Amino acid sequence: MLTSRDEVLKLVEQNQATLRRLGVRRLGLFGSYARGEAMPGSDLDFVVELSEKSFDAYMDTKLFLEDLFQSRVDLVTMSSIKPRLLPIIQREAVYAPGF
Repeated sequence: MLTSRDEVLKLVEQNQATLRRLGVRRLGLFGSYARGEAMPGSDLDFVVELSEKSFDAYMDTKLFLEDLFQSRVDLVTMSSIKPRLLPIIQREAVYAPGF
């Protein structure tokens, strides 16, 4: 299990080239890992901005992240976030260098 927000962000940064090829413009971590509250079994929560707004681009990114982290990933787009949750995610999201 990854143990810290910094480990997650470092792995994202190390895989920036692949993520860019998948069309990722921005990728932010939020949720328990971003807050430093992750427990064994915690999933990873990411907010993504993709250059191509398609189901395939979304799923390719989600599956890549799940394979990379060997963990369940919740991937949301800014446009899909419920209005009441948007300020929380915007405040909490931490972006890897380069994103």
